[in-house]
Amino acid sequence: MPSYQIYPISDQAVTLDFGGPISLETNDRVHMLLAALIKNKLAGVTDIIPAYNSVTVAYDYMTVYQCQLKNENTVPVYTFIKNWIENNISQHINDIELSKSEIIIPVCYDKCVALDIESVAEQHHICIEKVIELHTAKTYRVFMNGFLPGFAYMGIVDPAIQTPRHQSPRPLVEAGSVGIAGVQTGIYPCNSPGGWQIIGKTPLALMDKNESILLKPGSFVKFNAISLFEFEKLNQQ
Repeated sequence: MPSYQIYPISDQAVTLDFGGPISLETNDRVHMLLAALIKNKLAGVTDIIPAYNSVTVAYDYMTVYQCQLKNENTVPVYTFIKNWIENNISQHINDIELSKSEIIIPVCYDKCVALDIESVAEQHHICIEKVIELHTAKTYRVFMNGFLPGFAYMGIVDPAIQTPRHQSPRPLVEAGSVGIAGVQTGIYPCNSPGGWQIIGKTPLALMDKNESILLKPGSFVKFNAISLFEFEKLNQQ
């Protein structure tokens, strides 16, 4: 039995789901498959979208038919795409080496920008300095982007500071706010409503003027604590 499920989610999209809880091991498989599919991309494939445990392939039905099946007409287009995805798992996924390079994100954990850091510390019966220490100690994988353009879902947060979302989201969370939600940490790329526990803020822009995203799925991120003075200085640049 294969260690995944594959199924159509529309008449022009297929998802392969490895299943299981959020984990680095499963997300490694996601990104190895993503890299293999990009390397061996087919005419007619319009997008390949990674998530925590799955990869979705979107395609244009007629282009795939015209380029791949017109002279054969042996299998339906969905079956052809499904076979192509599974072939990349069985033959190409183990040939992929994932980059381990880190993106360093400066973060100010001062209470004037870290709206929930005191509450998070109290909930876990630790001091604020320990929250900062634990949050900056780990290297985080960007599992996926979602919610907002450029919003990176990263993990896995140390169990000692894993904190659920607020029951009622704030109507406004400022751009650059760094939050925790359960096993995940993330940065708001723009002003937005949001329910994550805000424990810091970065002066870095997560998207440039051309809407290029800094934190792409598969990237690794390390947070570096900076003072409020350093934050304000960088924020003015």
